Amino acid sequence: MKIEYDDFSKLDIRVGYIKECIDLQEADNLYKLIVDCGEDEPRQIITGMKKYYTPRELIGVKTLILMNLKSRRIMGELSEGMLLAVDVDNEPILVKLDKNKRDLVPPGAKIR
Repeated sequence: MKIEYDDFSKLDIRVGYIKECIDLQEADNLYKLIVDCGEDEPRQIITGMKKYYTPRELIGVKTLILMNLKSRRIMGELSEGMLLAVDVDNEPILVKLDKNKRDLVPPGAKIR
């Protein structure tokens, strides 16, 4: 299905810097992330990446965040966005900024 540019422009995708990764021990696959998205306060995002990434692999990463996804509660925790990942053989591969250029891109930079 093809979409119009106006449909794509409705997505608010920005760079986020993962500051914290908290293991939700009561869940098999969930982490609670604290992400700097260039706003006054960091966002909390619940992600199903526990089987694929350790907290150490996520903390300090600059990635892409879908900002205007409606917030919802997952396992009692508020999730205020979504990390963007590629699906390869049913395994999520996190989209990360180029290591050599990532310091040039601040949290909150908008994808156009």
